[in-house]
Amino acid sequence: MIRHHPDNNMLLEYSSGSLPWAMSLAVSAHLQLCPQCRQQRESLNDIGGALLSESAPQTIDTDAFSKLMGRIDAAEQQTREEERLAGEMGEPTARPQRPVRHTDPILSDLPKVIRKLISRREPLKWKRVSNALRTSRLTTGQDRYEVAFQRICRGGQVAEHDHRGREVTVVLVGSFSDADGVYRRGDFLVREPGDVHRPIATQDQECLCLSVVEAPVKVTGLLGWLVNPFLSFRPA
Repeated sequence: MIRHHPDNNMLLEYSSGSLPWAMSLAVSAHLQLCPQCRQQRESLNDIGGALLSESAPQTIDTDAFSKLMGRIDAAEQQTREEERLAGEMGEPTARPQRPVRHTDPILSDLPKVIRKLISRREPLKWKRVSNALRTSRLTTGQDRYEVAFQRICRGGQVAEHDHRGREVTVVLVGSFSDADGVYRRGDFLVREPGDVHRPIATQDQECLCLSVVEAPVKVTGLLGWLVNPFLSFRPA
């Protein structure tokens, strides 16, 4: 059962199309897993529609999910157009690539918006951060947030860390816990600057999360002075 959700303000921003693109990606993934929030979004849309009906007519697009799909498709279309133009100018072009088929079992049951995002990219490159954690940065066509998969091994404990900026996490596979509770598939967490926690995956399976962060985390404790200088941050 999903217990953690985006608040109404974030859902309203998402529905109106004013939420930053990377954050919208996380909300969209959550909505595809959470019937409760889909219903809440519809209620917010109804309220917004009633308010708009009393105001001056204007065109508005409230389908944020379609916008997400459009952004992903537009990036691929731009690449094809650049290759076509290069070919007309006699420049060498790369051979068209087929959609990537990911054989990793942990990627077999992801929300549609995430599947579409990774199916048209190069095979994922996983970087080992610690014995418990691997991460894979995703390219999402924006320059404000870093978007990545966070993969915790069975029973793995991530180093305790602070947040220098807002972080949104959506649990996609498995579950993890920290001092504040247990988070399962579909749960949507928002961490603000100053929040400190230490995620621990359950013993029965790996945990895969989507993270959207606006600043690098800061490892606390004695390990921090050694690790923090090497923590990078790359929006893409």
